[in-house]
Amino acid sequence: MSDESSVATSHEAASLYRRFRPGRFAELRGQDHVVRALRSATSSGRVVHAYLFSGPRGTGKTTAARILAKALNCEHPVEGDACDVCDSCRAITRGASLDVIELDAASNNGVDDIREITAGAWHGTPGRWKVYIVDEVHQLSRAASAALLKTLEEPPAHVVFVLATTDPHKVLPTIRSRTQHLEFRLLAGDTLGDLLRDVRERAGLPVDDAVLDAAVRLGRGSARDALSALDQMVATGDLGDARPSFDGLFDALSRSDASAALGAVAAMVRDGWDPEQLTEGFVAEIRQAFLLLVAPEVADAVDTDRARLAAWGEQLGLARTVRILESLGRALREMKSAVERLVTLEVVLVRLARPDMDNSLEALEERVSALERAERTAPVPPVAPQAPRAPIGSRPAAAASAPSTPRPTVEATSSAIAATAPVTSTPPAAADLDDVRRRFEERVVPRTARSAQLLLRGARVHALDDQRLTLAVANEELRQHADVILPGLRSALEHEFKTSFVVEVIVDPTAVPPASAPSLNSTPRRAPARVEADVGDDVGDGEDGADPGVVVESVAEHLIAEVFPGAQEL
Repeated sequence: MSDESSVATSHEAASLYRRFRPGRFAELRGQDHVVRALRSATSSGRVVHAYLFSGPRGTGKTTAARILAKALNCEHPVEGDACDVCDSCRAITRGASLDVIELDAASNNGVDDIREITAGAWHGTPGRWKVYIVDEVHQLSRAASAALLKTLEEPPAHVVFVLATTDPHKVLPTIRSRTQHLEFRLLAGDTLGDLLRDVRERAGLPVDDAVLDAAVRLGRGSARDALSALDQMVATGDLGDARPSFDGLFDALSRSDASAALGAVAAMVRDGWDPEQLTEGFVAEIRQAFLLLVAPEVADAVDTDRARLAAWGEQLGLARTVRILESLGRALREMKSAVERLVTLEVVLVRLARPDMDNSLEALEERVSALERAERTAPVPPVAPQAPRAPIGSRPAAAASAPSTPRPTVEATSSAIAATAPVTSTPPAAADLDDVRRRFEERVVPRTARSAQLLLRGARVHALDDQRLTLAVANEELRQHADVILPGLRSALEHEFKTSFVVEVIVDPTAVPPASAPSLNSTPRRAPARVEADVGDDVGDGEDGADPGVVVESVAEHLIAEVFPGAQEL
């Protein structure tokens, strides 16, 4: 069998990422900035003696290093790119070229391995350039890094070093400073999709677009991982075997069912999934749900997965989705040193399903949010009428025998305001304003604090313009005190009308009947201040037996009457 037929046979048996590895710069996808820099260097002859390629796994660092070696030694280069058909290019593709020496620093990280390389660097080579490719260079020992540094400082003229790493920060700064640093990036989802569709056509794979989309998701920006996932799905013939289904876990967390969450994890572990794999996979899906909630254009989920994850995100809510992401991220760090990784995952899931078992600020916030949602959706119970109050110092027996005294009606008071007070904005329809006044007295005022109620009983709704509510009080003292209770009043209004209001308080002496209006300019103090009775008590000697109402001179008297019923000022 010839060399060409044996190479073809081995390629047929190889995995997809090896069979369809790019052989030229023009075939390298998703790294246009790297391709431009390297092609410009090779075409112009401005090649530096050392390059540092960094980036996530499977993004083309080693592949780009081999293409650079081909371009430097190619017999027929085209605009700085290799032809990939000459003897030199084909020898480098097979790994049989004497011009390219590759070293895996993960398993050859000793000082002797580097000394052997540096010693051979001074020897001649069949091609124009001798290229050393050191993969995972950050794993070299300190002594080996020091030995490599010496050669990088004074390299032979015909030698080029290409150092590849997934963690450039672990490479000695003195080494980084002597290299040209090119950073590789994760491939975009559409770029990976185009790559897999080309591979499907060239390899004649019997798979549909759903399988390709799943491989893109599993690749997470890595061309090698995406091709490996596609290889696995083609071999098994089942899309479900390539990844676990997290719908059961989503459902359990959305229902706060800790038992169901543990059951879903146990089922996936029985199917052979590692707890750390499960956590990483679930974090990836939660991240997509989070992005679909916050920035849908950034999420790379497609088709049915996009709709499914968007629905789970809506069901969980943004706050809980963020908490799940943060908790699982911490769990992944803890798993690195955990004796039993499954226990770590189970504990985190129970805390996520049961916020009452977690004392973190995020869990407390989630519990408060749940209570607020329940309060907003719960029906508002009718407010029971308040018990009548007798005047300060009156006897219960006398109060019990008295006929009821009706309060002045809201409609009458409102009519007086509309007739005499200047209106700065056009009020709504009369029926709407009357309804607002009724609900204000019957449902809003009772929801405020006790001291606020005493003041608001002397106020009336003057006007309602869009979301600006104007209240009228009888004198300036009451208006100044009204400023203090406005936050609580706005909260009660929002609870009743399910919208926020801008509350304005004005002074209008006609806002309440003269008998009940507090005033700073009243005549000398009469008998002990009396609080207006809500319903029938014998509270005074007004005409026709009617109660003359509340007779007070300041807000302070309201408070004294409320706190010390029956007391008299001496």
